[in-house]
Amino acid sequence: MRTRMLALTTAACGAALLGAAALPASASASASGSAQEPEADAGVVTAADLLAEVRACSRISKGRYRTDSGSAKATVPVCGTRDAVFWKADMDIDCDGRQTRACNRKTDPYFLPETAFQSSRGEPLDSAALPHVVVPGPSKVWDYRKAGLTGGSVVAVVYRDRVRYGVIGDTGPTGIIGEASYAMAKTLGIDPDPSTGGAESGVTYIAFKNSRVSPIESRARAQSRGAALAREFVGRS
Repeated sequence: MRTRMLALTTAACGAALLGAAALPASASASASGSAQEPEADAGVVTAADLLAEVRACSRISKGRYRTDSGSAKATVPVCGTRDAVFWKADMDIDCDGRQTRACNRKTDPYFLPETAFQSSRGEPLDSAALPHVVVPGPSKVWDYRKAGLTGGSVVAVVYRDRVRYGVIGDTGPTGIIGEASYAMAKTLGIDPDPSTGGAESGVTYIAFKNSRVSPIESRARAQSRGAALAREFVGRS
């Protein structure tokens, strides 16, 4: 939504502990009575699965983007596949939109009370509650609209071993890439503070073409649609 300064700190990623659900014993268990080992859910798409699909870049942008206003060089291309668009960058924190305790003029010196895309009620999005991604405004370098993307398009964001789903919710400077909402950063274990948080590198954004969900503010629909699209993307459908 506006020009960002250089990222100040690398966020520490908290470890998430996942409890494995016990599977019922099979009716044909062996005579010894030993329980079967639980099997991994073959339908779950991991960070490694998605990263394997975006190792090579077929560039669709006419140029490259800087990650911050103070970056000396533009180093980030936008890449494309048949079904998705992706880029690998940093993560600056977008706190624009609805004013909340987390996102306001006191917590964010660049705060703006609006977002490029609005909720189903015609209101600015809530960056503190809705995981969303910021795309560069249309320019000669790249126009997201020509790639089958719009407000509400589903995005998978990968950071370290985590995958989280959200939507495109805002636009930013035409020459800078690598920004997501307070809520998206928080779900990834990245410090969401709009002034000092973010991640300096290592974030992969995968936006699925023609995938708009409605209403745009529905986290549940973005999650379910994102998980389904990710399975198709890695060939697990």
